Amino acid sequence: MKKFLILAIIAATTFACGTPKTVQESRKVIKGYWSLDNITYDSSGTFNVTLFNDTSVECMEGSSWRFIPNNNTGNYNIDNSNCPTGERNFIFTIQEIDPTSGLYDFLLKPTNAKGKSETNAGYRLRLAQLNDSSMRWEQTVSLDGKPFKINMNFSKIQD
Repeated sequence: MKKFLILAIIAATTFACGTPKTVQESRKVIKGYWSLDNITYDSSGTFNVTLFNDTSVECMEGSSWRFIPNNNTGNYNIDNSNCPTGERNFIFTIQEIDPTSGLYDFLLKPTNAKGKSETNAGYRLRLAQLNDSSMRWEQTVSLDGKPFKINMNFSKIQD
C-alpha cells in the first residue's frame, strides 16, 4: 500500500508539473517556416526601433523565421540587401500566463550557431495571437516614461 501511495504521489506531481496542453498545441502550430510581414506600433509617428538588439524594423520586416519546437530552437534570416544580412539563431520558450484568458509569453534568446548566448540577454514578448496561418507578438517597451507597444505580424509559409 505504501508503494502504491508513493507511486500515486509521484505520478500526480509529474502530471501537475508537466507542460500545459495548450502550450503543447501551440508548439505544434508554431513549428515550421514563417515570414515577419510587418511591424506596427500603438502610437503614430516615426520611431527608430532596434529589435532584439540586432537590427532595425525596416531590416526585420520581410525576414524569414524557422521554429523547431522539439528542441526549442530556431533561426531567422534577414534578406534585405540594404541591411546586415544572414542567419541569426535563437532559443525560445512558450509560457502560459493565465489558462483562463489564453495569454502566453514568448521568450526569445539570441544565440550563436551552437546554441550558446554570448550576452545572456533574452526578450519577453506576448504571444498575442497564433493559428495555423498567422501569429502576432507584442512587445511593450518604455518611450518617454510611457508604455509603447510593438506588434510583429507573421504569416506561415510552410510546416
